[in-house]
Amino acid sequence: MSDEQTPLLRIEQERKSRRCNSNEEDGSTVSDEGSLPNYGSTEYPPAALPHNERIIYSWSSMNVFATERSRSKYKFFSLCSRKDNSLLPRKHILKNVHGIAYPGELLAILGSSGAGKTTLLNALTFRSPSNVAVTGLRCVNGIPVSFGALTSQSAYVQQDDLFIGSLTVKEHLTFQALVRMDRSIPRQQRMKRVEEVIKDLALTKCQNTCIGIPGRIKCISGGEMKRLSFAAEVLTNPSMMFCDEPTSGLDSFMALNVIQVLKGMAQNGKTVVCTIHQPSSELYAMFDKLLLMAEGRVAFIGTPDEADIFFRLLDAPCPHNYNPADYFVQLLAVVPGREESCKQAISMICDKFEKSELGLKNFQAATAVQKPDYSYELWSNNDQHKSPYKASWFAQFRAVLWRSWLSVMKDPLLIKVRLLQTVLVSIMIGVIFYGQILNKVGVMNIDGVLFIFLTSMSFQNVFAVINVFCSELPIFLREHQNGMYRTDVYFICKTLSETPLFTFVPVIFTCICYFLIGLNPDVTRFFIACGIVTLVAHVAISFGYFISCASSNTSMALSIGPPLMLPFLLFGGFFLNISSIPVYFKWLSYFSWFRFGNEALMINQWRGVGAINCTNTSGICPKNGHVVLEMYNFSEGNFIKDIVMLFAIMFVFRLLAYLALLFKTFRTK
Repeated sequence: MSDEQTPLLRIEQERKSRRCNSNEEDGSTVSDEGSLPNYGSTEYPPAALPHNERIIYSWSSMNVFATERSRSKYKFFSLCSRKDNSLLPRKHILKNVHGIAYPGELLAILGSSGAGKTTLLNALTFRSPSNVAVTGLRCVNGIPVSFGALTSQSAYVQQDDLFIGSLTVKEHLTFQALVRMDRSIPRQQRMKRVEEVIKDLALTKCQNTCIGIPGRIKCISGGEMKRLSFAAEVLTNPSMMFCDEPTSGLDSFMALNVIQVLKGMAQNGKTVVCTIHQPSSELYAMFDKLLLMAEGRVAFIGTPDEADIFFRLLDAPCPHNYNPADYFVQLLAVVPGREESCKQAISMICDKFEKSELGLKNFQAATAVQKPDYSYELWSNNDQHKSPYKASWFAQFRAVLWRSWLSVMKDPLLIKVRLLQTVLVSIMIGVIFYGQILNKVGVMNIDGVLFIFLTSMSFQNVFAVINVFCSELPIFLREHQNGMYRTDVYFICKTLSETPLFTFVPVIFTCICYFLIGLNPDVTRFFIACGIVTLVAHVAISFGYFISCASSNTSMALSIGPPLMLPFLLFGGFFLNISSIPVYFKWLSYFSWFRFGNEALMINQWRGVGAINCTNTSGICPKNGHVVLEMYNFSEGNFIKDIVMLFAIMFVFRLLAYLALLFKTFRTK
């Protein structure tokens, strides 16, 4: 043990001495308040963090177990798919991991693929998947921390880039500034901060370019997309930053630019933890601390100089003129064909580090827990006493509604296809049923075309929205977990932003068809018919929202939507007389918007019609509109009831959709 202790102690003293000497040479000093030097061309603008806002983040005895999910392929709803996983086999991913990150230092987590880097970062930020069990203690300044408290003081740049593709780069950052920055900051200062971040991360050239949807809208490059993910987190100037491979997909210059920003944040007194994939030697030299992971264990944590000494003591020194990062990753990787020997070597290195002086020091620092003091409530009970949202409810509402409206209006394919589909279908129906007259055949055709109104608007609108929440679910869950906005704000704004388009479409449909077919010529009846068709369209949209929110993906939503609509269609009164509905299905018929919409349209069409030409016809012919309604067991006095029921069904389906979406947010926590 003495052979290991002496070099490690000496290198720690040399490191501190070099820091002091370098600061004296460039005329700067390191104080408790920190200082911000320039790194290359990037200068991070915010002032250094006050001492009382700095964060020492430690974790101890971190174990992560992954439970195998149920393999059933027949899950109809995602909210029914969560099962008891306690008896399923578990895989031990992280094994008794200890560590600590200090303010003013950039801690880089290195390791080969499958070493546990991202798993550790997710566990540290309370963002592990629902099928993962995490045990261990996470502390801020020696105090056990809660999810809400950590989220309010930190930012997390995840590996996957998720955006609303129809927005521009500047619009995306503007939205982030509106919902993530403290509510006390005026709008002008927020916009100024947006401009600063765009300039610092070299996004000026593409700031007015759409982020893009692959295959639909021309998008920005992969490097620009990664820098945009980083910019959204840097925007809020957090006290602590977690980054999962922030340099992936970037060229060497932009990777250096990103690490310079991270380094500048660390020098300002912030706590920065990131995973790095294949850093260059230039990037490696900028790391203050390394955390080497191998097979879910800690192989080393300390400075780069200490890492060089430690592996030299193990007779595995890094060769000269060789990138240390590449060397350590290769040394701690499991090589195919030599799995057993590699795992034995990794186990030996991890055991050696645990018993070394540096490993014991790391263990003591990570497991040190302070007694509760005045700040205990801030970090441990934040979930109960303080809202995790930076913006007020109305500020969230304005920002989310603005973004949702932009995403709808800036998607030309959606608007053009919807309008073209509506015009073509309405013209086709109008031409086929053109010029109906009031006789036996005309009555039958008019009754049929009124029901076609309902089926066309229902299926068209259900399939138009059935993928709305499914496609944006990953984005919503990530932003909601980041404390950007509430579930109710997102749901209300998303539905409101689409309301104008979905109101305009059925009106166009009715206007084209109504007079071509020769329906009731009374102008009042025409406007009432427009209102009924529009209301039915919104009920169908509400049903589509419910299917979208309840389904785990778009394929599932498209599969279960039509079968669930079939019973409502059959109970509409056209194929099956409502008096013939079985008693045990009566309750289900009250949720059929086809039934109440059909009755309302029929009453609007035939009420007061007293002259139907029944001469020269064989068979039964209704003599007036009242007889037509009686044939379907409809009553003229039910018109108001039908309208009220349509509104009620719309409200019920939207409420169920919101509850399904809310359930998903709780399920992911």
